[in-house]
Amino acid sequence: MINRAIIIVLDGFGVGEAPDAKKYRDEGSNTLAGIYNNTSLKIPNMQKLGIYNIDGIEVGEKVKTTIGAYGKAQEQADGKNSPVGHWEISGYIKHPGFKTYPQAFPKQLVDEFIEKTKVKGVLCNEVGSGTEILKRFGEEHIKTGKPIIYTSADSVFQIAAHEDIIPVEKLYEICKITREILDKPEYNIGTVIARPFIGETAEDFTRTYNRRDFESATFGKTMLDIIKENNKEVIAIGKIEDLFTGRGITKVIHTSGNADGIENTINCIKDNTEGLIFTNLVDTDMLYGHRNNIKGYAEALEYFDSKLPELMDNLKNTDMLIITGDHGNDPSTPSTDHSREYVPILIYGKQIKENINLGTRKTFADISATILEILNLPKLENGESFKEQILKP
Repeated sequence: MINRAIIIVLDGFGVGEAPDAKKYRDEGSNTLAGIYNNTSLKIPNMQKLGIYNIDGIEVGEKVKTTIGAYGKAQEQADGKNSPVGHWEISGYIKHPGFKTYPQAFPKQLVDEFIEKTKVKGVLCNEVGSGTEILKRFGEEHIKTGKPIIYTSADSVFQIAAHEDIIPVEKLYEICKITREILDKPEYNIGTVIARPFIGETAEDFTRTYNRRDFESATFGKTMLDIIKENNKEVIAIGKIEDLFTGRGITKVIHTSGNADGIENTINCIKDNTEGLIFTNLVDTDMLYGHRNNIKGYAEALEYFDSKLPELMDNLKNTDMLIITGDHGNDPSTPSTDHSREYVPILIYGKQIKENINLGTRKTFADISATILEILNLPKLENGESFKEQILKP
């Protein structure tokens, strides 16, 4: 009997454009292929799990017999960012989507932000890449003390501030006030992101791991709620707590990058708990996808792959490991934004069948439907379980 699921989300890891990619201007996006075709990517352990055997993947060498189950899933939620992706993995599909601001934020919103947060004013208010915006506005921010606000193709209100000018805790307070403003129906923005940075000049400004996401709480019941309600553990590693506004979680572990997230996941696997370990590994998205750093993305995947044997060796007989993504972020395209892609599903465990092709799942929510059925817990309305396909007799 399986009594614990471990989900590891490689943030921004897609495996090919979704059928509705055109709606999001993401035609041709393929995160895995973009990396594979531009580097000497070596991920032998994910290869054994079936990453290259997934239907529609035309890079890499397929293995004759995979050591677990594999497939891919299509997103049904409106949007292509981490909150809606993780919510859908957990059984809630967001409709309608949050509002985006392709022309930057309206004056009414900016004025209300200044009034209620009591800042000295703002800089920027543009749509763009955060690293480039820091280069352009970071030094002026240091001189004036005004926070830098900007957005992207996603529904985000990002607030950047130097840690010596606006201390991190003060920045978090500003973000919490902003979250209350943006919950109004006329604004309807999904995420407020605190973007602390350090450095002295435009050439050495660096964003830190003190980033925090303040999500909208406008999501329905999820797998996390059900698992917690039934007195099992829900351990949130990385930015999972932020994505779910702390709801449905029994233990929180914040991390400072992928290596830290992986080590904490291994340590939690060693403990005797039942329920769910839910890990987000953010570097693939934050450090490499958004910066079009193909080499860095490849190295992050290779590092994760190198740690997979240790992760798998520590699994108990009653564990099931699921590796997936929450959206795409193809670093080989001109865009520095998320991409609307299928995400992989790789499943391994002592009780999981080998060489099972799950095909193309209609929704990320099939993951939560399967976990809830395996844990013998009440189901949600979204998703179709593939329990019978993957469990050994």
